[in-house]
Amino acid sequence: MQKTVLAAAVLAGLAVPALAETDDQKWLTPTMVNARAAMMTPELSLLTFQHMDTIFATRPVRAGGSVWALASEPGDIGNTFALDGQSLPLDDFLEKTATNGLLVIRDGKIVSEIYRNGLDEKAHHISFSMAKSMLATMVGIAVSEGKIKSLDDKVVDYLPDWKNSAYADVSIRDLLMMRSGVAWLEVYEFGSDTQLTEVHNNSLVAYQYRWCDYAEDRAKTENKPGEVFNYSTLDTSVLGCVLEKATGMKGADYLSEKIWKPAGMETDAFYMLDGPDTVGREFFGAGMNAALRDYGRFGLMMLDDGKANGRQVVPAEWVKRSTVPDAATEPASKDDWLGYAYQWWTVPGSDAYAAIGLFNQFIYIDPPSRTVIVKLDSPADPLGFEKENIAFFEQIVKNIAN
Repeated sequence: MQKTVLAAAVLAGLAVPALAETDDQKWLTPTMVNARAAMMTPELSLLTFQHMDTIFATRPVRAGGSVWALASEPGDIGNTFALDGQSLPLDDFLEKTATNGLLVIRDGKIVSEIYRNGLDEKAHHISFSMAKSMLATMVGIAVSEGKIKSLDDKVVDYLPDWKNSAYADVSIRDLLMMRSGVAWLEVYEFGSDTQLTEVHNNSLVAYQYRWCDYAEDRAKTENKPGEVFNYSTLDTSVLGCVLEKATGMKGADYLSEKIWKPAGMETDAFYMLDGPDTVGREFFGAGMNAALRDYGRFGLMMLDDGKANGRQVVPAEWVKRSTVPDAATEPASKDDWLGYAYQWWTVPGSDAYAAIGLFNQFIYIDPPSRTVIVKLDSPADPLGFEKENIAFFEQIVKNIAN
């Protein structure tokens, strides 16, 4: 993993222009490009995951002046947890899963809050694909405002220039459910010649084109829209571009005005961009960075049917629609053990659901016990410990219920 990540820019043959440094061009120096290529280096990811704004162009998600205060009621979340066939003390479990932050909230009160590896209350941590769930929540607000008229609207209804693209006749519902039918291989082998790596290197690393540029100009149709589930960060990127056009706002500004400020988030957040500020767009599929407690507040808002600090921020009906799989979404699974709704993962056999990001980022929500758990990690590999972490959350729920 280390070698392929460190060599990503070189292996992709990226042309990095030699330019005098201006506000935009500072992001294009070979040093900055190589830093972005190396952001997932295992020994250093605990730092880069907390400081993405130092190597990426970003756009702020402003918080408001009124903070949603969270009461504290410390409790025992448990002392031993299972991992790799062993029963480990809590500290050892957190260390082996490379945990940087853990937050447990029950009935709106903080039961446990643990910061590790330099993370603190004000620090930002990348969420990776937890950002997909946040985007879906914004889409729900846009629907309630009439800015998106129907989930059956097509991409071309909002992006008319895309009439010849593979996404033209894909519906917003198809994007939400990862059923666009557009060919995409979500394989996390950075530094290889996979499709995801190609777009990652050229957009997020070298800033040569945007994610939506690739979707419009280069993506190909593989299946009929609506029929086949295929987890795709490209679908989410297109969904974000539709949201921008529908609302007439940049994604960071819409998130700020519709959720971050009215929900009473404590700290400004930010999106990583796929290019310098003048041309870059929010990396909707995996680029949100926020503080631990604000991720917790987002989870609480969902738990409380869209209410945050006593205010209805997200329509309650949308919360239900986006987090409960129906007959069409239930078969969609991640390694055949998680379901999928509207950019939220669901846990079969329970009412729990979660926003899940690469390298084990979680907002886990268990409505029956009124529990929200946020866990932010930086393990060596992009995938792994997903099942163990879900079991960890389920055990915490049982422990604090006693």
